[in-house]
Amino acid sequence: MPQSSANLQQQDTIVMPQQASQSPWTVAGIEALFALPFNDLLYQAQQVHRANFDPNAVQLSTLLSIKTGGCAEDCGYCPQAARYHTGVDNTETLSLDAVMAAATAARAQGATRFCMGAAWRSPKQRDLDRVVEMVQAVRGLGMETCATLGMLKPGQAEQLRDAGLDYYNHNIDTAEDYYGEVITTRDYGDRLDTLAQVREAGLHVCCGGIVGMGETRTARATLIAQLANMQPYPESVPINNLVQVPGTPLHGTAALDPLEFVRTIACARITMPKAMVRLSAGRQEMGEAIQTLCFLAGANSIFYGEKLLTTENPEVARDQDLMARLGLHPMAVACA
Repeated sequence: MPQSSANLQQQDTIVMPQQASQSPWTVAGIEALFALPFNDLLYQAQQVHRANFDPNAVQLSTLLSIKTGGCAEDCGYCPQAARYHTGVDNTETLSLDAVMAAATAARAQGATRFCMGAAWRSPKQRDLDRVVEMVQAVRGLGMETCATLGMLKPGQAEQLRDAGLDYYNHNIDTAEDYYGEVITTRDYGDRLDTLAQVREAGLHVCCGGIVGMGETRTARATLIAQLANMQPYPESVPINNLVQVPGTPLHGTAALDPLEFVRTIACARITMPKAMVRLSAGRQEMGEAIQTLCFLAGANSIFYGEKLLTTENPEVARDQDLMARLGLHPMAVACA
């Protein structure tokens, strides 16, 4: 039997888009979002998405590892940690020519943002000087720039800003009370300190997390709440689905239900309505149907290219084909 208009109205007011600006978001409130019937949750997320973005535009970013392996941290998900035996070699920092070749190729394939990642706990000044050159050169191609280099020392965020860096990525990874289950070589406060420096320098913040690390739904809701309650919340929010790499402590963790991942995307969109919500690590494993649901749930950014630092990513041709079949188009570059 068709539902009455009263029942439909009651459904539609579960979480209306204008509530997305409420502050603070409580963990209980976000758990209530997670618990909505799947169709209702995606409906709410679509309303928020359409109110703030072209619903068929996707921002394309390419991520390059400019310094791979040998990291002193013990992040349980990361194959670049020196203490784990994952087959990832400790390499030297790439040359400026190599970075420019990769950025030029990414731009030719349609990417508008170029992200550079280095496996450092914190960059030394000589390391930062080289990154500054890379940022200036990539910015000269007309691309947005992003860097993820670890914890920053006082003054380093300003140097990156002056070089023309648009975004600095520093993920909080998971809920604060679950953080110690994943990482012990730095604490949650260290993450927040670097994010504060980035904000104070006037850079845009790229900050998200990883799900599927054995955390509970409450922990996922807490992660979203911690991001959404930042003042302001990040302009870019990468949501990663754990890629399990043999040799890392989290290898063998029970896989997250793919629909729970879609729910996480939807909750991120509702609580951070103007953020770029990026499908990051794990797309290779989730397949086209789940990716499509993620776009419906409000994801509007992907990492584009065959490799994410050290793990596999869908081929460019596959992404282009999927976007064409879905009627999606690349988002225009926003930098001057």
